[in-house]
Amino acid sequence: MDFNFSEWLNLGVRWVHVFAGILWIGQTYFFTWLDGRLGAAERDKQDGGPAKVWLVHSGGFYVVEKHALSQFLPPRLRWFRWEAAITWLSGMVLLVLVYYLGGALVDSDVAEISVGAGVGIGVALLVGGWFVYDLIWQSPLGKAEKSAAALCFLLLVGVTFGLTQVFSGRGAYMHVGALLGTLMAANVWLRILPAQRQLIAAAQAGRQPKSALVARAKLRTKHNTYMVVPVVFVMVSNHFPVATYGHRYNWAILVILILAGWGAAHILRRA
Repeated sequence: MDFNFSEWLNLGVRWVHVFAGILWIGQTYFFTWLDGRLGAAERDKQDGGPAKVWLVHSGGFYVVEKHALSQFLPPRLRWFRWEAAITWLSGMVLLVLVYYLGGALVDSDVAEISVGAGVGIGVALLVGGWFVYDLIWQSPLGKAEKSAAALCFLLLVGVTFGLTQVFSGRGAYMHVGALLGTLMAANVWLRILPAQRQLIAAAQAGRQPKSALVARAKLRTKHNTYMVVPVVFVMVSNHFPVATYGHRYNWAILVILILAGWGAAHILRRA
């Protein structure tokens, strides 16, 4: 039996990528749900104690309490961060292996560009996409959430259409997924975690934490719950080429399904 190193490497990285993604997505939605339930419990509570949510799992009862940082600082905290990093890093390895080195990025029937030019476009998209997205949400426009979301959607439509004009259908789809995945990971490491560190530092110093930091971390977490649904769709679209990236109107199909994914995320957030 021949040993195909490239195939086994691809398989191993995909295994890591999918499993890390399961952990990251599960934690994101669990904490989003938990925060909503604790918020409702805080509004309904009669005593002056912390808000609580009771859970049942694996033969036991669990109680989760929510404390304000200015009131309580535990000696040890469990951070959730490496799941995002491993998911993104393994995804980037797959992008390089399959598209940048594996020949699946460009298609001469779509556009006559070299693989090198395609790689340059892809990398510029991932880096530039983060700066544009972050600039929008840190600008005054970011305070008008619906307007900023509409602008981001229109930009994403433009990116999706543009990519399908220069990359193979599969390569275009994967770069839209990679863009959203990059925004999600950057949200965790560049916006959510730093805000949490600043909040903890303020509590340790006896200062009142800035409410703007809490709001920013929650907003970026909210964005991640919306972006992850179309990212998962892009991942599974590999198995349905005729209906998705191989279709004549592949860009429109992806845009419609991104909207459908956001609608599903909206329902899940309120469940």
